[in-house]
Amino acid sequence: MRIRDYIPNQHGAWAMLLVPFLFGMLASTPGAIHALLFACWLLIYLFMFPLLQWIRLGKAKAAARYRKPLLLYGALLVPAALILVLLRPEVLSMALLFVPLFAVNALYAKRKRERALLNDIAAIVQFSLMVLISYKLGGGTDLRLAAELFLISTLYFIGTAFYVKTIIRERNNKRFYFYSVAYHGMLMLLALWLLSPAMQIAALILLARAVWFPRTGITAKQSGMLEIVYSVIVLAAVWMTYA
Repeated sequence: MRIRDYIPNQHGAWAMLLVPFLFGMLASTPGAIHALLFACWLLIYLFMFPLLQWIRLGKAKAAARYRKPLLLYGALLVPAALILVLLRPEVLSMALLFVPLFAVNALYAKRKRERALLNDIAAIVQFSLMVLISYKLGGGTDLRLAAELFLISTLYFIGTAFYVKTIIRERNNKRFYFYSVAYHGMLMLLALWLLSPAMQIAALILLARAVWFPRTGITAKQSGMLEIVYSVIVLAAVWMTYA
């Protein structure tokens, strides 16, 4: 048994797993159903990781390595998901939104191009859909609010994808650095136009991050640790604005 076969190595995905879920929960009414929802959400993520690796490597290569993680997480997921669907049947129809986005991830995995920006965006939209489900199960009824939180989650994490690439794979790519800064500048303008002072401060911090840190030689590990701080800042801004 190798732990790395059971625990995803995509560190940024953990924030994407948690933050959209909390967006929806905090904007609605937190309850016991959210604990069950998050358990299912976590198990889905843990299940999808070895599944995508299986698709990437091909059946023969991946069978021995990823069969056990798939069986373990599948065995835990099925009863938890069944209970959730029995309690809140509307989850099943909402879950269909994930299917085409996961198909994009599977296609990129098959082509061994998981780090492509479009694949990142498909995954980000997929994770951000949890805002809608978490909000709905918390009794939320304001569709405009749910859509706004979904867009904030999506736009924030797309910016993070741009920024992280300027730290790692596109470290010396001046054009990509410009794209990242321009994107964060656009978010800053949108926040000034449409959002609360708390969200404007968060957007300014994210813009400063995109401008400054790629110039400092910051390592991927250091950047990953700081992303926890930025996620908390954005989450706090959302809580102050919408809770």
